[in-house]
Amino acid sequence: MEKVQDAKRFEHTLGVEYTAASLAMRYEYDLIDAQTAGLLHDCAKCLSDKTQLSICKKHNLSVSAVESRNPFLLHAKTGACLAEKKYGITDQNILNAIRYHTTGRPGMGLLEKIIFLADYIEPGRKHAPNLSEIRKLAFLDLDMALEKVLEDTLGYLKSSGGETDPMTEKTWRYYRKSYQ
Repeated sequence: MEKVQDAKRFEHTLGVEYTAASLAMRYEYDLIDAQTAGLLHDCAKCLSDKTQLSICKKHNLSVSAVESRNPFLLHAKTGACLAEKKYGITDQNILNAIRYHTTGRPGMGLLEKIIFLADYIEPGRKHAPNLSEIRKLAFLDLDMALEKVLEDTLGYLKSSGGETDPMTEKTWRYYRKSYQ
């Protein structure tokens, strides 16, 4: 990853790998799989929008209207494709963890939750709402931490005028319902 990411992104990637490993130990998940997913989660992040769209076209990956307007959102989807095609990952848990690390999805598996949260709470992350609370919560209750991250993300996007991927809202509703 150090060869395909800029220095700042690579530092973030190492933080996600470390945090994913910590969460994997806490929740008794395979450490190597968590580290692998953590290292590869942003493997397509530094690719241009044009390249992201080209990968989608070449591999018949669907591109939503929101993604068409904001191609940077495609890096999770194209990252899962690269993880499989370029880096030889065949484990669907790892591929799904990469594919859904930005939006989440209803009914996520344990590794998906670990990578989603590790991306948000890794040590280099400084500016996110309720970050210290969520960092603590992630080691106590993954689903509750997940719901809080999704809620905060949706709130931030709404207040900043950013466009929201419908899957993020769907995922938030799914996990919010779990706690009502």
